[in-house]
Amino acid sequence: MTLKPEPTTPFHSVQYVLRVLETVSRHASGVSDAQIAREAGLPAGHLTPLLTMLHREGYVEQITGGAYVIGDSLVLLGSGASRERALEAKLQETLSEIRDSVGAAIYLSRYVDGEVRVTQYADSPHTPKVNEYVDFRSAAHASALGKCLLTQLDRNGRRDHLARHKITRFTSRTITSEKLLFSKLDSQPPTVPVLDLQEYAVGTVCAAVPLTAGSAVGCLALSLPVEHAHRLRAAAEKLNRKAAPVVLSLVL
Repeated sequence: MTLKPEPTTPFHSVQYVLRVLETVSRHASGVSDAQIAREAGLPAGHLTPLLTMLHREGYVEQITGGAYVIGDSLVLLGSGASRERALEAKLQETLSEIRDSVGAAIYLSRYVDGEVRVTQYADSPHTPKVNEYVDFRSAAHASALGKCLLTQLDRNGRRDHLARHKITRFTSRTITSEKLLFSKLDSQPPTVPVLDLQEYAVGTVCAAVPLTAGSAVGCLALSLPVEHAHRLRAAAEKLNRKAAPVVLSLVL
């Protein structure tokens, strides 16, 4: 698999977060926000929103006097053999929170060993997941999450994928031309959600945003019944804003 050069992600300050966590971890008895800023070398306007997010997600905690220490979430993620279970549980909790906030079924998808994989999802009776009548592995050209993953591959990577999963028409809106598909993928701004307007399934609209964590290719997606299509763009923008904790979980 060949990746495109890493784009600017919705969570472009992930390196700042890692610096903050490294700084806090060096001070077992607590460290002030001013000292964090000095040691981590952060621009003045970045620290407060990052600390707010880290505190909300349980990665740092505040003790008496307002100093910060490492939180329970980070302790659990660093606990050796149980790390994978703790990470999965943390991601599931985050996906469920995003589902309730956005009002849509939420999917975490990765491109692993040349295949599209939905590794976790969060739905509910009020936000049902899409009916996967065709395996997502065979529908990357039509689904929002599939197209979002393909945007992160170079042309050779995309051609390799489509050589194994032929372009198929699922609805009247499905793109069946490789040239047109590649043109749309190349013109997709990395900070703008990828949309699926009934290309995969009639009656469903979807959106996806990239999750770039090192060399991993992933995305966060949502689906809505077509009668809620008027909410899609606003929901997609909110999904974009909510991607930060997911990226953070993937890189820790």
